[in-house]
Amino acid sequence: MAQSNIKFHLLVILATTLVAGSFLASANLAGLINPFSLTLLRFTGAVSVLLPFILFTKKWRNKVLRTLPRSMVISLFYSLFFICQFEALKITTTLNTGTLYTLVPFITAVLCVLVFKDKIKAKQLMIYLLGALGTCWVIFGGDLSRLLDFSLNNGDLLFIAGCLSMCCYSISMKRLYRGDELIVMVFSTLLGGCIWMGLALLVSGLPLEWHLIQGESIFYMAYLVIGATLMTVYLYQKTTVALGPTRVMAYIYMNPAVVALLSLLVNGQSINMQVVPGILLSASATFLLQRQANATKT
Repeated sequence: MAQSNIKFHLLVILATTLVAGSFLASANLAGLINPFSLTLLRFTGAVSVLLPFILFTKKWRNKVLRTLPRSMVISLFYSLFFICQFEALKITTTLNTGTLYTLVPFITAVLCVLVFKDKIKAKQLMIYLLGALGTCWVIFGGDLSRLLDFSLNNGDLLFIAGCLSMCCYSISMKRLYRGDELIVMVFSTLLGGCIWMGLALLVSGLPLEWHLIQGESIFYMAYLVIGATLMTVYLYQKTTVALGPTRVMAYIYMNPAVVALLSLLVNGQSINMQVVPGILLSASATFLLQRQANATKT
């Protein structure tokens, strides 16, 4: 693996860690305000951080309007994922959505075949199945009976549509990149997210209720704005352009393991030894997909 590629893989791992941390932060904010408003606040906060840099740098400021149309497409897919997720969770469970999310790397690879003329070999397909098995093992706590009880409902079907949107988000970042200044692309994408989530909030008729974010919740919100939104959008756009959607999405299989590790370090929550084999399978799948992608130069 080239030295420059190692850097980008480390950046994806950092982004994966930040996303995993967002689950812990979100758990502490759950129930305070509605999800549409919470996501709009995340986007608005991130845009506010970048806004002074954009306004006072002429070369960046002048490129926003030119970049915005493409960024609106990218942010539409990103926002649709959250909308599908929030609506699906009214009907289905987090267990079901967590399981279905493991489809994202495989769907992304299939779409890359159509868009970028990539190829999926039988060996690569087996690795995707290995990663899905490992992640399911972690999600279901190594309990086979819980896995056998899994069934699809209308909420699950809606979340599958959200997973497809997340795949399109990754692919559109690669497809619509035109050598833009990365900070301008990130700002425009987050601004687009504000617009889409604002429209979703308007249509739903739900209140903002931002005033309910107080005390300790402010620190959790700050993490979601800076770490889980601003930094991850930047890191994912930077690494997707460099490595391609297939490699970046492969790290999704690492999410349950990273969440478990952060829960141990931050909350002192012990890791159930029954899920360790699943964590190892997921980690192996991510590693093997990177090796496979490097060998076929996807």
